[in-house]
Amino acid sequence: MATSSSVSVGIDISMRSLEVAFHGITKIYSFLNNAEDISRLIVFLLENRTTLVVVEATGGYEKALVQALNSASIPVSVVLPKRIRDFACAQGISAKTDKLDAKNIAFFASSLKPHPNAPYSAELLRLSALVDRRRQIVLMIKAEKSPHPKASPEIRPSISDHIEWLIDEEKRPNAEIQDLMQNQPEMKRKSEIIRSAKGIGPGTASNLVAELPELGSLDRKKIAALVGVAPWNADSGKKHGKRRIRGGRSMIRRTFYMATLTAVHFNPVWALFYQRLLSRNKERKVALVTCMRKFITILNAMVRDNQPFRYQSAMA
Repeated sequence: MATSSSVSVGIDISMRSLEVAFHGITKIYSFLNNAEDISRLIVFLLENRTTLVVVEATGGYEKALVQALNSASIPVSVVLPKRIRDFACAQGISAKTDKLDAKNIAFFASSLKPHPNAPYSAELLRLSALVDRRRQIVLMIKAEKSPHPKASPEIRPSISDHIEWLIDEEKRPNAEIQDLMQNQPEMKRKSEIIRSAKGIGPGTASNLVAELPELGSLDRKKIAALVGVAPWNADSGKKHGKRRIRGGRSMIRRTFYMATLTAVHFNPVWALFYQRLLSRNKERKVALVTCMRKFITILNAMVRDNQPFRYQSAMA
């Protein structure tokens, strides 16, 4: 088994299974993605002195495993699937199975040694679950409120009843989110600092606390890249291509997009900054992304320094 002083492990995660690969070892170990097998897996990793586990961000299937790894003090890095896929393509690997993916993730872990994620507390995981649930309900309400031109008069009362039920159901996660953030000092501190910036409401604040726990602990370039608002170069020789944003956490970027859109239209200071960008012949979308990037870096500094928003210094 693994004897190296640096033991890198890649785990391919699906709804039902966990495929585990140690870099440099051919055998793949299979576990079920349930509480009992995750406990067995943690013991197995500890016995083999694992120094780094890398998993893909699967949209939620990885959360229970990541929480268990955090509790066992096993360093874990959650990586965007595109990075793993690009790494495989760079090696000329086009085939894709769960076992091959696990091997490739283990090789990625050993070669690039991505920085482990900050451990998520049980409270933070609960907040994240509540935020996810609230988002699901909001999307269902939006879907039901969409025009139904083909809906017969007999069906429309049912749609209205369902919308009313969903609106009432949304109150549950909202109340639990509010209670949790009021009773957890660190969450409360972050939320109050974030909300001191006009344009950030309670919903956006709870999303940022839940889905961007690194806020305040990274430098401005890394936090912008994590959200996915950092511009990437596209230059080759004498050619200078358009800078584009990509990657990052799409959910938090969408949330922050709406907050910034509100700020540039209804907050005089952000509106002035936005108009200044437009006056320099920036495209509207480019100007808005620039505002998003400045906004998130300001919030990052605020949380880091434990200071509320100050327009004079922030917008200088």
